[in-house]
Amino acid sequence: MQDGAADSGSAPSGGRSYDWPIMCPAPAPSSDTPPAVTPVAVRDADLELIRYDADGLVPAIVQDVETRAVLMMAWMNAETLRMSLEQGRTVFWSRSRQEVWRKGDTSGDRQFIRSAHYDCDGDALLFLVEQEGKGACHTGAYTCWFRTFGSDEQTTDRPGPV
Repeated sequence: MQDGAADSGSAPSGGRSYDWPIMCPAPAPSSDTPPAVTPVAVRDADLELIRYDADGLVPAIVQDVETRAVLMMAWMNAETLRMSLEQGRTVFWSRSRQEVWRKGDTSGDRQFIRSAHYDCDGDALLFLVEQEGKGACHTGAYTCWFRTFGSDEQTTDRPGPV
């Protein structure tokens, strides 16, 4: 949570309320102004709670902060998680190339982190991002999740805000 701001949200069950982080909004993007880089506070106590698999990796889900569309899933290791938080941009571990991969360095489709979360077990990450460029998928689609079981339709366009 930044600047002590919180927004109450209701729990899915049990009637309990939780404080959800509210991040300082970045300036609205324009054709002349790239999105602002906003590093996320790195606390060793948080990082120690992350549970990596046998290969030292943890899945990272990336979601558009404006549309709430799930953009992609990729893998992070301890180094790329720290880099992502410190740099305010998503940085992943490429399992196929066995190297660090900063989203958008070659494609221009960069992701600027607006908030970062880890789940109750510490074995999955969620990043809310401002997506720059045409989208997150290497195919050129806005999201990697454009195919539906039982359907031939594919939705590759960016949805509107929620």
